[in-house]
Amino acid sequence: MTIDTATLTGNWNYPTAIRFGPGRITELAEACKSLGMTKPLLVTDPGLAGLPMVADALAANQAAGLPTGLFSDVKSNPVGKNVDDGIAAYRAGGHDGVIAWGGGSGLDAAKAVALMAGQSRPLWDFEDRGDNWLRADPAGIAPIVAVPTTAGTGSEVGRASVILDESDHTKKIIFHPKMLPGIVISDPELTVGLPAHITAATGMDALAHCLEAYCAPGYHPMAEGIAVEGMRLVKEWLPKAVADGSDIEARAHMLVAASMGATAFQKGLGAIHALSHPVGALYDTHHGLTNAVVMPYVLAFNRSAIEDRLTRLAAWLDLPNPSFQSVMDWVLELRKKLEMPHTLAAMGVTGERLDQLSEMAAQDPTAGGNPIPVGVPEMKEMFVAAIEGRLP
Repeated sequence: MTIDTATLTGNWNYPTAIRFGPGRITELAEACKSLGMTKPLLVTDPGLAGLPMVADALAANQAAGLPTGLFSDVKSNPVGKNVDDGIAAYRAGGHDGVIAWGGGSGLDAAKAVALMAGQSRPLWDFEDRGDNWLRADPAGIAPIVAVPTTAGTGSEVGRASVILDESDHTKKIIFHPKMLPGIVISDPELTVGLPAHITAATGMDALAHCLEAYCAPGYHPMAEGIAVEGMRLVKEWLPKAVADGSDIEARAHMLVAASMGATAFQKGLGAIHALSHPVGALYDTHHGLTNAVVMPYVLAFNRSAIEDRLTRLAAWLDLPNPSFQSVMDWVLELRKKLEMPHTLAAMGVTGERLDQLSEMAAQDPTAGGNPIPVGVPEMKEMFVAAIEGRLP
């Protein structure tokens, strides 16, 4: 079937300016110039840095009179040193803007580099706690053009980065409103080469964002509406994107779902992320895959607080016999179809570090958005269930 790509194209300003559609990457140089850049630094991960898409972008920028540097020393779970090295490259090259290119790691590292470009305080002074963000000099934050190449984190429309502090092995959220990219170029053609297992894992990250935002306590109908449609897109299109990576329609819808998840989770996240962050920090697991593995165990723990809400969700998703259980069954079936492990033990996570994991999860900033208040004992209960594969 021939897809009319014109129906998959649009210019949106929600929550920032988004140039969406196949082929839009050709607008990169113009987008950079519109934000005042004359010599941007493209920040990405090592895997992407060697691909033709990055070389083509650098060449196109050069041809457009926009010399562009490249920094790619970024781990899959970016660490503080990656950001420090990126800042050094930014300053040494005399750059005046950042192109954040990639999946969550590249985007998060790039946004942190942009934040720190003109700051005198250390990175960790801007951890998302209280009003720490007020410590930053807004004039020292570089403009950002974001180019997502995976459909998962939605970091392209976020105001924060998750960076690993190696001094205490904790993932910390770095936040400032001006970390929101000024322009996003969301081109599904850039995601076509993504391997099936990464497509699946990042897609489950998008689902986790939407699901936790929807379940988070508080009144925010706009975020909930975005989250519900994001989950519908995941339900319909993630299996197709995994089955056929060249399906540009599936790729496009998943790219939107990822941005929707990150837009929705301003309402809050919860224990899925609170459990996942320390596992990623201590075991270097893929964030989206970890979210997928712990998801049903967190749903089961939260059942008393979210049962009515998930019953409504099941109806909106057109699941059979709408109920909490039908959502649970859908999540379990989706994980199985995508060939994901059922337990944390299958990812190499054992009970040896259970106390440390539980303490870290309880301290994670996302824990406060869980529908049921959680501390160390509750986190330990969910970790044990996820390690052993126990569901009610």
